[in-house]
Parts: sequence; C-alpha cells; structure tokens
Amino acid sequence: MNCCIVSILCILLIQTTTFGFAPNNILFKRGRQSVIVKASTEEKAAPSVNGEELEIMLTEWDLPLVVDAYATWCGPCLLMAPEFEKAAQELKGRVRFVKLDTDLYPEMAGRLNIMGLPTVLFLDVQKLDGEKDDSESAKAVLKDRVEGALRQESIVALCEHNFFDGPRPEQL
Repeated sequence: MNCCIVSILCILLIQTTTFGFAPNNILFKRGRQSVIVKASTEEKAAPSVNGEELEIMLTEWDLPLVVDAYATWCGPCLLMAPEFEKAAQELKGRVRFVKLDTDLYPEMAGRLNIMGLPTVLFLDVQKLDGEKDDSESAKAVLKDRVEGALRQESIVALCEHNFFDGPRPEQL
C-alpha cells in the first residue's frame, strides 16, 4: 500500500512540474488510512536567487535588502526558513528579502564573507555625498550581520532598526 501511495505521489509531482498546475489539496483514502498532500502555488516573499541575480540587486536599488545565506543541509537554516518568509511577508513593499544557497553559489558566499550558517545580511543603499538620486551613485552598505537562526520578530525588529531608525532590539 505504501508503495502505491508513493507511486501516485511521484506521478502527481511529475504532472505538476510538467504541465504547470498544482491542485490545492489532494486526498488519498484507502480504508481507515488517508494521506493529504498540500500543494502551494503562492509566490514566495523571499525567493531564492543565484549569484548573478544578487549581484544585479546590489547595483539596482529600490528597497533595502535582507539576504539569508543558507544551506539545505543546515538544521538551523531549515528552522529559520519559515520565520524568514513570515518576516518577508510582513515587510513586503518596504524591504526586499532573498535567500542565497551557499552550496550552489560558493563564490558569492565567499565575496559576502559567509563563515557560519545561517547568516543574515542587512544591506541598504548609501548615496555618495553630493550625488543625485541615481543608481550609479548608489553603493551597497552592510548595516548589520547576524550569524545564527532568528525568529520572525527579531528579523522584523532588526529591519526596523537598520532601515527605519527604530530602536535597537535588546534581545534577538
């Protein structure tokens, strides 16, 4: 029976990726046992980016940027992922959130000096003195960096402090 369910789930996975659709909920029943598979078509508030996309974001500024440097094998990274997504949803339109897989893009991780996982970088734009408001005079400035898993409340509080002159959080 378990083999049958696994086969059906694999077929559904192939269909959703091949044909570009994903039903909201799928219920499999057999006797007293049932399995519910939930599929989401929602766009992430904190998408994963590659090194080139991040490089472009660092030159074309529209919002402050928060980067979650993570790895898929990292336990604290996995624990923090839903918290990071919730913070991104809460601050959507005010702050841009992205995720960078350090195993897939080690060169960018090296350039960002990522030494521990997860690492959260809080980057803002700084205009050079006397320059007009254009992207050529804008420079990425590291406002803060935290190594270790954070909760949603801490991420939001750090954004408020670093980007909007809020008070420094006493406890993370």
